[in-house]
Amino acid sequence: MNSGVVSTRSVKALEPGSPARVRGWVYRHRDLGKKVFIVLRDSEGILQLVADPAFTPREYVEAAREATIESSIIAEGVVARDPRAPGGAELRLRKLEIVGLAEDFPIKGGEGIDYLLDNRHLWIRSRKLTAVWRIRHTALKAFREFFEARGFWEVSPPMLTQAAVEGGATLFKVDFFGRPAYLTQSSQFYLEALIFSLEKVWTLAPSFRAERSRTRRHLYEYWHLEAEEAWAGMEEEMRLVEELVAYTTRRILEERLEELSLLKRDTEMLEASRKPGYPRIRYEEAIRRLREKGLSIEYGDDIGADEERLLTEDYDTPFFITHFPLELKSFYMKPDPQNPREALAFDLLAPEGIGEIVGGSERQEDYNALLQQIKDRGLNPEDYKWYLDLRRYGSVRHSGFGLGVDRYIMWVAGLDHIRDSIPFPRFRDRIYP
Repeated sequence: MNSGVVSTRSVKALEPGSPARVRGWVYRHRDLGKKVFIVLRDSEGILQLVADPAFTPREYVEAAREATIESSIIAEGVVARDPRAPGGAELRLRKLEIVGLAEDFPIKGGEGIDYLLDNRHLWIRSRKLTAVWRIRHTALKAFREFFEARGFWEVSPPMLTQAAVEGGATLFKVDFFGRPAYLTQSSQFYLEALIFSLEKVWTLAPSFRAERSRTRRHLYEYWHLEAEEAWAGMEEEMRLVEELVAYTTRRILEERLEELSLLKRDTEMLEASRKPGYPRIRYEEAIRRLREKGLSIEYGDDIGADEERLLTEDYDTPFFITHFPLELKSFYMKPDPQNPREALAFDLLAPEGIGEIVGGSERQEDYNALLQQIKDRGLNPEDYKWYLDLRRYGSVRHSGFGLGVDRYIMWVAGLDHIRDSIPFPRFRDRIYP
């Protein structure tokens, strides 16, 4: 009975009277005595099925009556138009097979977030989250299209490391056969090594941060898109970033308007972000604006989530903050030759209160300067011996960035919390399921 199966989306494109076979899960069920209405859900949408003795054999009317919420079914019938049905089409049943009869489904609507997190393995079937997964799929596809078109090589760095890219306090320590190792915070160092053979590289992989953040935009395990480019300075990297974000946003608007509509996402902001050319402000300008907004903040202070939220009020597209004080940024970033107190670094902030979605910089390519920067931060040069080697053998100017995929999806999909941007979120000490 499985041959010739079409999707719910395809059925709606068929002419009335056409035969069709579909399969999926029972999303809604109404038994009106004589007639039975089932809304079937598959990976592409929903479709109303109607069992009526006028055109459905008795045994299949009874099967429709017995089908429970989330039962898996295969159905055959004839396409009909009905403006009352979801999408304006329905399938009038000729046959119905219950493949897996579901027990009483524990999610009925109105449950609290903790209950839904405890039952995440079932909640991910919801239409809301399914729409997010489709949007995420399109974003991941667009990332690959973008880098492929620009001659970047996709690579696969390791997840275990011995050296910290960012602060050591946020490292997850693991026992690697009796020796300490850490879950990676970033693949950057490995990407830097790979530019000396491939020049332009990128990766998409999990990263881990052991900071006990309990905000709506933090995860302990998140998906990290990172790129590194030989011969490029900060300006070239910023152009690459805005082109990437604009391209991916444009692809989502082209392919996922139905999903965005289901999520009740106002797409006006996304439309404004379809093209590169995002605004830029320097760190010192950001501090001035924050002070004008009433914040007690000084030059040299970090710009955190609350400060980012206030800054995003001034923009309806993503925007860059550049030239941070050197001490606020990581040891590997290159100082601005025109002002050595500032790093050639940038963050890209998304509007609507989301804040930073990309961080990047020009890297320090000089061996002696990098060695001194490591010492100035109180780090042990021996821990970075192989990283320093990259500057000893044919070093070149280079830059790179990291994009938080889950936070980007949170913005594009208009989600209230980052936990719904990823199927199985790791946050607030939750690792279930």
